[in-house]
Amino acid sequence: MEELNELLQQRRAKIDNFRDVGVNPFANDFKVTHTTAQVVEAHAADDKDKLEDCELEYRIGGRIMARRDFGKAAFLQLQDGGGRLQVYVAKNQVGDEAFEQFKKYDIGDIVGVLGAPFRTKTDELSLRAGEIRLLTKSLLPLPEKWHGLTDVETRYRQRYLDLIVNPDVRDTFRKRSQIVSMIREFMIDNEYLEVETPMMHPVAGGATAKPFVTHHNTLKMDLFLRIAPELYLKRLVVGGFDRVFEINRNFRNEGISIQHNPEFTMMEFYRAYASYHDLMDFTEELVCHVADKICGGLVIPYGDKEVNLTPPWDRLTLKESIVKYGEVEMAVLDDHQQALNYAKSVGIEIEGEIGHGKLLTEIFDEVVEPKLWQPTFITEYPTEVSPLSRKNDERPEVVDRFELFIVGRELANAFSELNDPIDQKERFVKQLEEKAAGDEEAHDMDEDYIRALEYGLPPTAGEGIGIDRLVMLLTNSSSIRDVILFPQLRPEVG
Repeated sequence: MEELNELLQQRRAKIDNFRDVGVNPFANDFKVTHTTAQVVEAHAADDKDKLEDCELEYRIGGRIMARRDFGKAAFLQLQDGGGRLQVYVAKNQVGDEAFEQFKKYDIGDIVGVLGAPFRTKTDELSLRAGEIRLLTKSLLPLPEKWHGLTDVETRYRQRYLDLIVNPDVRDTFRKRSQIVSMIREFMIDNEYLEVETPMMHPVAGGATAKPFVTHHNTLKMDLFLRIAPELYLKRLVVGGFDRVFEINRNFRNEGISIQHNPEFTMMEFYRAYASYHDLMDFTEELVCHVADKICGGLVIPYGDKEVNLTPPWDRLTLKESIVKYGEVEMAVLDDHQQALNYAKSVGIEIEGEIGHGKLLTEIFDEVVEPKLWQPTFITEYPTEVSPLSRKNDERPEVVDRFELFIVGRELANAFSELNDPIDQKERFVKQLEEKAAGDEEAHDMDEDYIRALEYGLPPTAGEGIGIDRLVMLLTNSSSIRDVILFPQLRPEVG
């Protein structure tokens, strides 16, 4: 720390020295005309002889990432948002005074360069600087090597520094942006209307999760950061928008892990006159469309394995999956006591009374979910754990719902919507009973949503897709923090 403070003082002294000789260390009057990527693209095919006759000049700006000095000349590695380019700075080209100032520049400083393209003896495309100017003087040093920032906590906390020195990280977030844009384009091409719904809800609803609570002073009422946009989006379907989607943030007051961040991005979409079967086909099409463009194919690496996204994907009921992966007979799962004994045998701790449907989902979470590496749709979830889903016509103990799992984690959740207001109200009442019994994630009563259903929700299917987890899959990222620019962290100590 003492060494860093000394370096900081040295660089502050340089700022004063620059100002003393009339150099603005934070200038904003240099006109940039091209990015490094544009220069590289324009001359990638030009050989040394062709560039000797080139009369073009480019004005670029960027950060000095490395420099090699040779007395009266130096080579810089300049980095901007488009990439990196070598710059040759010679005293006889930029002038004595400018070169004297240039010698005081540090790695990390941001400069503007006017120069012509040429190739070095090693055939590297470069710019020969005719002018170089300091645009922003850096006070803190970059890590000694451009790839030297490896401490995970520092990378997440100082994402700006992570982006400067780790090109793979920049590439991940460029891909994230592309993924979101492709999803949006795909939805619009399929005649879905993009909408925005409230972030602050008077009733926490749309999912089973513990909300964050805030307070509106003027209205003198508590509000909840939304845990899901579902109930508002379905209100829009009631209102006549037959296909709607929203890509935005949800907030859930839950733990932090490699799969969970309290603030995360979801896409939810709803389609009138469709069932959850239609959405399984649609989800396959959507994910494969994006994966093929981002990854160049449907067989993609993840960790030390591969994921094959080629349709059709496996489809199993929840019970079938437990039988297959839990090595247990269906008869055991149909009997509550036998299922309870099985749950305890695989290490599941059950406290107090538990409904049969909830018990089966606890077993699924423990023995099946981690094993679903290849894309798999799990269907027929218990009605007990699906308060907003439509009951199956033939088997009312389960609902018309699926969850999509890839690489051992949930990626999407969808169902045919419950549009019977009487049934919906009864399920809300049941959820209130569970909340009174201590379940903090149980769904609250939403009287206005019931009223909307009473006006009539057409047969509808809806789905939520975790954007962060999809980006993790398509960028081969092991933690959700690697695909969120500024993940939630504990307070910095010291």
